[in-house]
Amino acid sequence: MTMPDARGQQKSFDITIAGETNLDLILYGLPEEMPVERELLGSGFKVTLGGSSSILAHNLAVLGARIGFASQVGRDEMGAIALGRLGESGVDLSHVTCREGAGTGVTMLLPHGQRRHILTYPGTMAEMTVADLNLAYLSSSRHFHLSSLFLQKGLQPGLPGLFDQLKAAGLTLSLDTNDDPSDEWGGVLDQLLDRIDLLLPNEHEIMRIAGKNTLEQSLDALAPRIPLIVVKCGSRGAVVQQGNKRNWVAPLPVEPVDTIGAGDSFNAGFLSFYLKGEDPLRAAAMGNVTGALSTLRAGGTEAYRDIDLRDSFLKQHMVL
Repeated sequence: MTMPDARGQQKSFDITIAGETNLDLILYGLPEEMPVERELLGSGFKVTLGGSSSILAHNLAVLGARIGFASQVGRDEMGAIALGRLGESGVDLSHVTCREGAGTGVTMLLPHGQRRHILTYPGTMAEMTVADLNLAYLSSSRHFHLSSLFLQKGLQPGLPGLFDQLKAAGLTLSLDTNDDPSDEWGGVLDQLLDRIDLLLPNEHEIMRIAGKNTLEQSLDALAPRIPLIVVKCGSRGAVVQQGNKRNWVAPLPVEPVDTIGAGDSFNAGFLSFYLKGEDPLRAAAMGNVTGALSTLRAGGTEAYRDIDLRDSFLKQHMVL
């Protein structure tokens, strides 16, 4: 079924996403300080769908959004497993391709309470370029989202032009940079900030993006450039900056099993409401619900794959 956008044009998807597909390998119970040349024993291990773009696509589809996904994987078992998980959710995979000469990306996560080691082999996530994307496919939605800006090195040079083309086609645009492994927060980022409608960072990321020391200073600096900024603040909830209006949205307290992917899951809840025309404060409240849900199982998608848990939790906490 197609739905009209703001111009009345029929669109095949609610959201298109171009981004990385990889697996998360999560090893629990290791010490934070790990000596070399020693065999260290973990207490648990989980393989889950990884990559911020993939987690977001998966969870949005489970929430009922029509998602088109452009990505690349290697011709390997890791890619096959990841695509199997995405396909189960209902994400359209017609524009996911296999890239020769590079393996599917993998992230090893070692949680230590509130902190964790994050070790990533980029693989295909660093190879895809704007030339690999089909503009007509990406434009066949009402909204385009980009995650993991700094991991997608191949995409970066062409993104300003791509964003301009998508805006000209009538799409709204959102960005979640995620972390910058180089901690430089430069390159194409500054050019993208003036092109987007919505920025979805966490508290640490927005301070690095703005080059400021506090959340408040960062919002003051970026608000004139970006119409809507929604900052994920973990157990403190979220803050919504729209023009000169700033509001906090209370969190949904839960006892987390695993916070991996909670930010991406917040994005899924927020975007699912945002694209229905809901007020950003209600959308952020929904983001807090979907982010909290993700923490109840290992990884960013397992709580969404648990149908009984997912349905009962959303029914209990649905934003009215």
